[in-house]
Amino acid sequence: MRKFLAKYKHGWILVYFLLYFPWFAMLEQTVTVNSRFHVVHMAIDDYIPFIEFFIIPYLLWFLYVAAAIVYFFFTNVSDYYKLCCFLFIGMTVFLVVSTVFPNGHYLRPSVFVRDNICTELVQWLYATDTSTNLFPSIHVFNSIAVHIAVSHSETLRRYRWVQLASGVLMASIVCSTMFLKQHSVFDVLTAFLMAGVLYTVVYGREWQQNRRKGYQGQLQKI
Repeated sequence: MRKFLAKYKHGWILVYFLLYFPWFAMLEQTVTVNSRFHVVHMAIDDYIPFIEFFIIPYLLWFLYVAAAIVYFFFTNVSDYYKLCCFLFIGMTVFLVVSTVFPNGHYLRPSVFVRDNICTELVQWLYATDTSTNLFPSIHVFNSIAVHIAVSHSETLRRYRWVQLASGVLMASIVCSTMFLKQHSVFDVLTAFLMAGVLYTVVYGREWQQNRRKGYQGQLQKI
């Protein structure tokens, strides 16, 4: 047991979830569709159709994020810390924004045109997840964070199919938040904005080093 704890002591950072889940649960209970909140809406939201089949990538998000954390936990401590810092900083910003600026939307359809397993799953989702506490979209932000971690992994870069699969899944999850009427386009844009800012913080130095290496390689060829 001592050897195990010594080897995987970097797991300490996961205690963050002991803060995140109670805080998020509190927000879900206090900010509801029956309470006062700022309505998040953009004109483009009204032109995006509801497509229940996107529930599949939406639910795969849970596996996508968990699998990435577990993979890097056991394979690369540095990449693991970078991913966790990226995720947890963004998730904390989301909690703070939702606390000081209660928000929600009225985009969800009142009835479903089709009746199938996907619409049943969407009904379950709507029943368990309120249409409040929306931006920046954690579904979108975390998906971007995972794909960035996968893209920066020295090991996973060798597998083009992993990079491609991660990119496709990330894009599908991003789209699912809008096609399921879980989020406004505004939530998606703010998630991308926050991811862009945090990328420069977490991976900025690494990106600059890689760029310098690229320049040096080009000069050597010349």
